[in-house]
Amino acid sequence: MKSKVHVKKGDTVIVLSGKDKGKKGKILRVLPSEGKVLVEGVNMVTKHVKPRSATQQGGRVEQESPINSSKVMLVCNRCHKPTRIGKVLMENGQKARKCKKCDEIIDVISTDNTK
Repeated sequence: MKSKVHVKKGDTVIVLSGKDKGKKGKILRVLPSEGKVLVEGVNMVTKHVKPRSATQQGGRVEQESPINSSKVMLVCNRCHKPTRIGKVLMENGQKARKCKKCDEIIDVISTDNTK
């Protein structure tokens, strides 16, 4: 079952708790089935990689690991503050996400129901 996540790929977020508290980053991937997000430069882990061919080099690789989506908060593009997200219905019938602090429209939610 897919669960809703309050942020989307490409959003700039700030980490609220954990070892990376206060770091800002862009969302690289959203995992709605797990309720997690992959944030650029946050929750870095060391992975040991084995060489797969004669030309590829093995060793230790630093990479991002997913964190719970409840630990991140969207940063508004206009006021540059961490904010909660509100949904608003526009005049043309489309839904949009808005900043709760400055009432700026963040983006329009696609209403594609042709699944």
